[in-house]
Amino acid sequence: MILVRAPLRLPLGGGGTDLPAYYRDHGGTLITAAIDKYVFVAINRPSLDSLIRVKYSRSEEVAHLDDLQHDLVRPALRHLGLHERIEIASLADVGGGTGLGSSSSYLVALLLGLERLRGRVLTKQELAELACHIEMDLARHPVGKQDQYAAAFGGMIAMSIARDGCVTVEPLTLAPATVEAFERRVLLYFTGVQRNANDILSMQAGELKRPDGAAVDAMHQTREIGERIRAALLAGDLDGFGALLHEHWEAKKRRSPSVTLSDVDRHYEAARSAGAAGGKLVGAGGGGFLMLYAPPDALPRVQDAMRARGLVPMPYHFDRDGATVLSDTRPPEERGA
Repeated sequence: MILVRAPLRLPLGGGGTDLPAYYRDHGGTLITAAIDKYVFVAINRPSLDSLIRVKYSRSEEVAHLDDLQHDLVRPALRHLGLHERIEIASLADVGGGTGLGSSSSYLVALLLGLERLRGRVLTKQELAELACHIEMDLARHPVGKQDQYAAAFGGMIAMSIARDGCVTVEPLTLAPATVEAFERRVLLYFTGVQRNANDILSMQAGELKRPDGAAVDAMHQTREIGERIRAALLAGDLDGFGALLHEHWEAKKRRSPSVTLSDVDRHYEAARSAGAAGGKLVGAGGGGFLMLYAPPDALPRVQDAMRARGLVPMPYHFDRDGATVLSDTRPPEERGA
């Protein structure tokens, strides 16, 4: 059996500029960070039959690949030429539909394990691009490229996306004191709302085609704010980062009305009243996790305000490894050793 994991991610700036509807005309710039919440995938080759078994929130057992319903596993297996005798099971620290990129993390972990099964070793860039190809081109999910790269690379990275879709990744190394302060001051609260990110992303892609250009202008602003966020983080200016988060959230709401909810707006207003400098819903929006930045003197007040609204923070740390093979228990002859 092969056991792999891939991290979930926090989008910190420039989110949305990784969508093809934007970067094909303007290029994209993003800042994203992997966190120590993971999707785990186990892969096995049964000895007694040639069936395909996939266990996730459902359990599938099929004799023919075309009968498999999972819309990421099916194209992944077909693309890699694996048509029989395989069992795949998955677990996650955080469920899907919460804005942390779990679908792409699942796919990155799956591909890392399947390529290990085939005796192939991919670079992080190759792994991320393979996941993008399968999710965007073969499965036709209306996603961008941020989540796959965050899951594959780990750490905090800056992504530049050319108009042809080529991605350049630059690891961002923050001072240890800045990382410690970030993990203490940047709070993650689950809003209790899970949603289908594909539906929201499809709506946002449609907004980018509006003839008045308002959504594109808002995306330009989002990209510019993302570049300023990068500079603030590298300078260790976390209070500046918090203020920019507020600008980022306001720009994001101007792109599409689908990104927020009335309850989320009330949570955010309460946090701001308690002293939070800024925040935003992570991922496509419409629910999931609310990220807030609280300066040190306001941190207890913000935590109390969120607790009064029934929200509990999820602790986290940055992940530095990206997608990783945790174990491979196959006999040496099966591993090519």
